[in-house]
Amino acid sequence: MDPSAYRQLAEKEEDHFWFRGRRAIFFPVLDRLIGARNDLRVCEIGCGAGGLLKRLTKYGPVLGIELDRDFAALALDRTELPILSGDACRLPLPDECMDLVCLFDTLEHIPDEHGALSEILRVLVPGGIAFFSVPAYQFLWSNNDRVAHHQRRYTKSGLAAAFDRAGLETLRLSYFNSFLFPLILPAVLLTKLKERIIGLRNEGHTNLSVRIPHVVNEVLARIMGSEGRILPRVSMPIGHSLLGAARKPPRAED
Repeated sequence: MDPSAYRQLAEKEEDHFWFRGRRAIFFPVLDRLIGARNDLRVCEIGCGAGGLLKRLTKYGPVLGIELDRDFAALALDRTELPILSGDACRLPLPDECMDLVCLFDTLEHIPDEHGALSEILRVLVPGGIAFFSVPAYQFLWSNNDRVAHHQRRYTKSGLAAAFDRAGLETLRLSYFNSFLFPLILPAVLLTKLKERIIGLRNEGHTNLSVRIPHVVNEVLARIMGSEGRILPRVSMPIGHSLLGAARKPPRAED
């Protein structure tokens, strides 16, 4: 990820509607998957500046892993939780040591998708759960993806196939950020058209660079976050993003 994108993420992950909406969606879905357990060993791969780490402690002791050393140091300072600087394809963890592994908008950054999923399979206990969020639909590829150093965007079938190749059992797939999708889709397509016609490139700028009035940000956060009341039980057919949960197969004797 470009340094400018890292800075924007760190500065805005508490207040920007996109981050607030994600939090309002992810945790109800995780609660539904996990139940009331608070004794899980939890790892977040690609923890960034640590915005979700402390919130994951509701499920048990949490460890963060971040490839960028500066970002790892920032997450450590902000959360005071253990943070390791490491590669998702070579996790600095022993076999079968985690009950829950989370990758929030991380898998799309990793060139070796299969290598990362195989490592997740290795570190999960039998029956352990991996939770993912990723951007949806390759046709929405834009300058934001380039600046963020994304490798790909996903569909339900593509993410399910990736799980299957790695030996993970798919538990849940759903698009999200669906209520705002009718606004996002034409905006992205218009930007892509401008790029194609006049060669427009906003190098170093992501979607987070757009200034949003406070009232508008509040409205967007509430609209996006309202999906958290639906998604624990219902899968959305379209959306700007995709969430998935997969399980390491339990042992036969279990």
